[in-house]
Amino acid sequence: MTIVWDDPVNLMSYVTYVFQEYFHYPRHKAEDLMLRVHHEGRAVVSAGNREEMERDVLAMQGYNLWSTMEQS
Repeated sequence: MTIVWDDPVNLMSYVTYVFQEYFHYPRHKAEDLMLRVHHEGRAVVSAGNREEMERDVLAMQGYNLWSTMEQS
């Protein structure tokens, strides 16, 4: 799974935008995930096989979001 972590740099609106732009999540889902990142310190934003998660982690890092991959 791909995890996005809270950071002191990115605005909540930007994180929501990234989730909508990259994952094509509807606004309410993107906002829910952003709030989890903000309040809980992290959120699982995608799950799948290793290659897909590597791609998603690299994409999130390309948007300057702190992200990692973890086995579920």
